[in-house]
Amino acid sequence: MRIFQIGAAGGVGTRLSELLVARGDTVTGMHRKASQAEEIAATGATPLTGDLIADDIDALAAKLSEHDAVVFSAGAHGTGREQTSLIDGEGLMKSAAAAAQAGARRFVLVSAFPESERGGGLGDDFEHYMRVKKSADVHLAASDLDWLIVRPGLLRDEPGDGKVTAGLAVDYGEIRRDNVAAFIDAALHEPTLSRMIVELTDGPTPVADAVTSLTKSSRPRPS
Repeated sequence: MRIFQIGAAGGVGTRLSELLVARGDTVTGMHRKASQAEEIAATGATPLTGDLIADDIDALAAKLSEHDAVVFSAGAHGTGREQTSLIDGEGLMKSAAAAAQAGARRFVLVSAFPESERGGGLGDDFEHYMRVKKSADVHLAASDLDWLIVRPGLLRDEPGDGKVTAGLAVDYGEIRRDNVAAFIDAALHEPTLSRMIVELTDGPTPVADAVTSLTKSSRPRPS
């Protein structure tokens, strides 16, 4: 599979690139800063300069051409409300339109758990971030793409164990970035896991089994 990563230099993105390349996929990692190119190349992916803010839909579509799938894990990462709107919001919308234009039908969005850090008193900027993330989910879910929205819990950097709790609705909790990447790697290659929002935390279930269970839950129940 030929996969285009938006957010390839991030904590989930670098881990995911390594897994995708290891299974034999061809991965292109988009980056804005020149300093990120070496980090992306070290994963086995091909770095490509791009800018979610400056690039229009046509420019993004040209980059996405000849790819089968897109993984969007980019984010403003606390750089302010305007950047959040431009990257997490408008950036996702442009990317979805570009994917449709380029024929990259499979689209995985790394979103945010609705209960993320609620009650923490993080202020208006965080509430704005959560509104933008929800709007991005709504926009992608209304598209004709073969989409999958993954909502991980509170992200941690400790080494993962490849085990998760995944479902249409699960209790909020923590999840290691390694485990997020492992789940996306497996889910991306399961074509029947489509047009679904998945909540994800660390848990007891191997990612392959979690994906299999989700595919069963997506099938119509017998009448």
